[in-house]
Amino acid sequence: MEATGMTENTDPLGSYLALLREKLTQLETTQRAALERAADAVAETLVKDGLVHVFGSGHSHMVAEELFYRAGGLGAINPILEGDLMLHESATGSTQKERQPGRGHQVFDRLNPNPIDTLIVISNSGGNQIALELAERARANGMAVIAIVSLQHVRSGVALRDGVTTLDQLATITIDNLGVAGDAAIELAEAGAVMGPTSSVVGVTIANSIAMTAVSLATRAGVRAGVFSSSNVAGGDERNRELIARYQSRVVAL
Repeated sequence: MEATGMTENTDPLGSYLALLREKLTQLETTQRAALERAADAVAETLVKDGLVHVFGSGHSHMVAEELFYRAGGLGAINPILEGDLMLHESATGSTQKERQPGRGHQVFDRLNPNPIDTLIVISNSGGNQIALELAERARANGMAVIAIVSLQHVRSGVALRDGVTTLDQLATITIDNLGVAGDAAIELAEAGAVMGPTSSVVGVTIANSIAMTAVSLATRAGVRAGVFSSSNVAGGDERNRELIARYQSRVVAL
């Protein structure tokens, strides 16, 4: 393992799988306290019948989708899915639009946010304009803000300018996804390329860990948080209809 965190090996498949195992082990040993604090914040939101808003631009939006309307998924999730900030409309355009000043304020104003809510923001670099604006507005609104970032990337200065506030500085709780700067971590020397990103695998693990632990904490506090079932098991549709009815007026994507 080099100082950069990238791995070069003649067995890229084995190297990548080994690296992911290492990252998940490190996640537990180095980030458990932050994960528990994040779960506490989400549990408090659930106890008060609030929503958990989740945002990520580019590939990070997949973490918001992972938490939303899925088997074993928390019912109180409001994914912030802006089409032009994802990849299916214009991948290159999304990169430009996530940097536009003011866009985060527009998105936040449409959320109808409540101080009892929690915002989870995923940004590998921690420097995207929209992520910063959302976090700033949420904090000003009294909400807990959970940031999932690569602290190595944030501190590398790769995507930053001098004097610019980063997402980890705005968040109530910061969780390091332990990724390298640039995310791709396996060096393929013969191909002249670096592949094997880790942020998605670790990011969805972080998100599901927070949600599951929060539900357990809320239950112990006497509140049964709604959890979606698979629609392809007996009784799944019936259980899900009850949750949809509960949240549909507050979660646009439902």
